Amino acid sequence: MPGYATRLLTLRFGGQDYRIRALSDLQQFADPKGRAERAGISSAMWSLFGQVWPAGRVLAHAMSRFDVAGKRVLELGCGLGLASLVLQRRKADITASDHHPLAEEFLAYNAELNGLPPLTFLDLAWHLPQPKLGEFDLVIASDVLYERGHAEQLAVLLAAHMRPAAEVLITDPGRGNSGAFTTALMKQGYAVTEVRSAFNDDDVAPFRGRLLSYRR
Repeated sequence: MPGYATRLLTLRFGGQDYRIRALSDLQQFADPKGRAERAGISSAMWSLFGQVWPAGRVLAHAMSRFDVAGKRVLELGCGLGLASLVLQRRKADITASDHHPLAEEFLAYNAELNGLPPLTFLDLAWHLPQPKLGEFDLVIASDVLYERGHAEQLAVLLAAHMRPAAEVLITDPGRGNSGAFTTALMKQGYAVTEVRSAFNDDDVAPFRGRLLSYRR
């Protein structure tokens, strides 16, 4: 691809192999038309969407067995779309979303690479009103509480787009911003369950990584 290098990875979730095109490393950057800059994505953050992160793998594994029957599902910050691809293979009603200008292209390529039909994708900026988004039964995300302000942005977004009986599932590597998010969702009527787990093979207890489940 012009401007950046990619690699192909094979990952296994739920007994199925997935071939994933990812950026070769964190040094890749190409924004010749300034799309990322206009979206507020700095050169230092540009390559993050195109990596396979531990929290993304944990979420994809969870979605390989999670009960999604009859649920409208939204993935926030999908990046390469691992969890969304797993759900697409399970024939779930999944909408993938991200704000990186290349996320849709990579997601479409990876779906085709795995023999899956195209996914519904939305360019979703968390801080902007989304009048046409609708409501969801389940929202999933991995490592989205990256900065302190993200907890408030996501809480506001969820308040506007979750059905009365709803679930939110987030895999978080322990960046320290989950407490504010949990407090905000408890005010919206959610009960929280936190399961600490290893995100890498060399993680040792007590684990920083956690699977955060919110239900109301």
